Amino acid sequence: VQLQASGGGLVQAGGSLRLSCAASGRTFSYVTRGWFRQAPGKEREFVAAITWSGGRTYYADSVKGRFTISRDNAKNTVYLQIDSLEPEDTAVYYCASDPTGTVFSDGSYMYWGRGTLVTVSS
Repeated sequence: VQLQASGGGLVQAGGSLRLSCAASGRTFSYVTRGWFRQAPGKEREFVAAITWSGGRTYYADSVKGRFTISRDNAKNTVYLQIDSLEPEDTAVYYCASDPTGTVFSDGSYMYWGRGTLVTVSS
């Protein structure tokens, strides 16, 4: 399974971005997918996750109300809509797939994309 994240860029505080994560290779729709991020000098942290049906979503407290995760299984793609961006959101954003344990832990996920950089200017 290969994951390719895209959609990052430089944006002013208060702006919006939509990140995409396209899966290819031996892909299955019946898996949970997640987004993590890693800011400079910090550990990677959980951002959001979505079950295969889209029926359940999970968010870090720091992004609730501003980030929205969604998916299109026909396109094998997961999206992360980011609104009201803050400088603290500056990070490399990674998508991940197939968690074997809790969706909140990066150690649970079997597959990772390379990440896309989001930079928020104040």
